[in-house]
Amino acid sequence: MLRLNEVKLPLNHAEEQLPAAILARLDIPAADLIGFTVYKRSYDARKKSAIVLTYSLDIDVANEAALLKRLKHDVHLMPSPDMAYQFVADGHTLAAHPDFQRPVVIGIGPCGLLAALILAQMGLRPIILERGKVVRERTVDTFGFWRQRKLNPESNVQFGEGGAGTFSDGKLYSQIKDPKHYGRKVLTEFVKAGAPEEIVYVSKPHIGTFRLVKMVESMRETIEALGGEYRFESKVTDIDVEETADGRQIRGLTLESGEKIATRHVVLAIGHSARDTFEMLYQRGVYIEAKPFSIGLRVEHPQSLIDACRFGPSAGHPILGAADYKLVHHASNGRAVYSFCMCPGGTVVAAASEPGRVVTNGMSQYSRNERNANSAIVVSISPEVDYPGHPLAGIAFQRDLEEKAFKLGGGTYNAPGQLMGDFVAGKASTDFGSVVPSYKPGITLTDLAQILPEFAVTALREAFPAFDKQIKGYFKHDAVLTGLETRTSSPIRIKRRDDTLQSLNTKGLFPAGEGAGYAGGILSAGVDGIKVAEAVALAMAAQQQA
Repeated sequence: MLRLNEVKLPLNHAEEQLPAAILARLDIPAADLIGFTVYKRSYDARKKSAIVLTYSLDIDVANEAALLKRLKHDVHLMPSPDMAYQFVADGHTLAAHPDFQRPVVIGIGPCGLLAALILAQMGLRPIILERGKVVRERTVDTFGFWRQRKLNPESNVQFGEGGAGTFSDGKLYSQIKDPKHYGRKVLTEFVKAGAPEEIVYVSKPHIGTFRLVKMVESMRETIEALGGEYRFESKVTDIDVEETADGRQIRGLTLESGEKIATRHVVLAIGHSARDTFEMLYQRGVYIEAKPFSIGLRVEHPQSLIDACRFGPSAGHPILGAADYKLVHHASNGRAVYSFCMCPGGTVVAAASEPGRVVTNGMSQYSRNERNANSAIVVSISPEVDYPGHPLAGIAFQRDLEEKAFKLGGGTYNAPGQLMGDFVAGKASTDFGSVVPSYKPGITLTDLAQILPEFAVTALREAFPAFDKQIKGYFKHDAVLTGLETRTSSPIRIKRRDDTLQSLNTKGLFPAGEGAGYAGGILSAGVDGIKVAEAVALAMAAQQQA
């Protein structure tokens, strides 16, 4: 099998043009092309009048060695890499050892889900602890909050089966380095669980909330069939750490019910909003440090405006779908302002997990056919400058902003909102324009500058007009701003060793995913879950050999 890259065709090419392009590129007769599959498909929309599709293809040809020799100078032709996933240990053998204790995964977002799946596939029968509910019950609670303002602190956008990614756009692309092709493993498992097959090859794959729900359920069934044990509404409130000659070693966990679970290997995949768990870990001496994150607002534009700006006359083409964007502005006060978690054809959602606070996020369905495009526009902040003095100071920083947003919205879980033009002009908004906001329970128009730090207000007021140079029409007076976006990433990092992926000072504890500060998004979190699951298996093997 050979990998052929950089095969370019026009957006509206006929199906038969792709094999014809392969034959022309390789200069071979049709009889020599046994078959091909699309490995990756992307588009180049820089010339809106002539958008180009670019393919990477895995091809099966006759006389492969001779072809490679003849085209040895073609840098875009090479043997297809072996991307099959290989397990690092025989978990069934490890599980048969008389001293075997089952590994525990805390949290079943994308990271915990993939960690649990790999551990189960290896035969290690993990126990999965989730403080929230099964995904269907969680969905009922979340919609109840959006429609009736009834917040369940343990079952919401942040907590429950599937993690925060369940109520998102379901984006499955990342900029992480992935030499072992773990990302391919994640996507392949998602397809097995019911995700669209195209996520394996399109350049910016996404799933959408409703499909994510079914996929998460399917993966749970797979893990349980392999010996994994799910335990919902099982919040971990303490850890048992023993001081040994070799340092601190985890020995078990305590649940809110008082039950204790003995284990020497814990995957800590708790997500970026498990503030009470962060505090417990800090009190138990686990090394934690503050890390940078970002704060800002959600902005909504008509999706048709973004489509026209990005795709021109090709807007609406089914291959292109709803257009996204990525924006960056370096403000004169030294702050970076950028778009984050852009959701084409989606909605802005209430994402609070604590009473008396307002948090926003964005989500969309697979179809991405809602009227508005939304994105967080956020300002970078750092612990050294903005929340110094304590590893958990970023949590207090977030809470303060979220409480202010709650009060400014009226104390009913309405979010405070403002028109973009009014925000830049420094005056409160009183009426909506052509853009109808999507946030539920609702929006209270006001002046968002009242609750944002001054540096953020200054940077955002400078950035919105600047973004108009990148997307014409972006600085739209009646585009709607909704506040606040505070959960862009974890405010802490639970540091781990580079070699074993265990906590810097607590053996057997494997910090993982976004909450621990090692991922950002569904795909990178899933990849980190695989890495940590492998590290757990290797640690168990080493422990049994000692």
